[in-house]
Amino acid sequence: QVQLVESGGGLVQPGESLRLSCAGSGFTLDGYTIGWFRQAPGKEREGLSCISASDGTTYYTDSVKGRFTISRDQAKNTVYLQMNSLKPEDTAVYSCAAEWNSHCGTVDHFSSWGQGTQVIVSS
Repeated sequence: QVQLVESGGGLVQPGESLRLSCAGSGFTLDGYTIGWFRQAPGKEREGLSCISASDGTTYYTDSVKGRFTISRDQAKNTVYLQMNSLKPEDTAVYSCAAEWNSHCGTVDHFSSWGQGTQVIVSS
């Protein structure tokens, strides 16, 4: 069973950084395309970033491009989302999701989701 566990959320001030982790539990993330998403209260879920299984190609939505970086550590079986220059509008529940043997350019759904981690950006 594919289980994803997010961690690293918290309360930070504007301009600060956080690194979110998405760990595979009981399986290896190798071979899975991993996406990061967020959902703020009253808003729809937003896709933020993706890293492809096949070739490591990454994708970022415009609102986080240049501030967020996705990366994969195979040895730790973890995908990270480094978030810099955080803004109050980044406040949301952040979730990772996995899809087997796919690519960020073509994936149309993610089969497995983590439980999410809360990020609050406030002064």
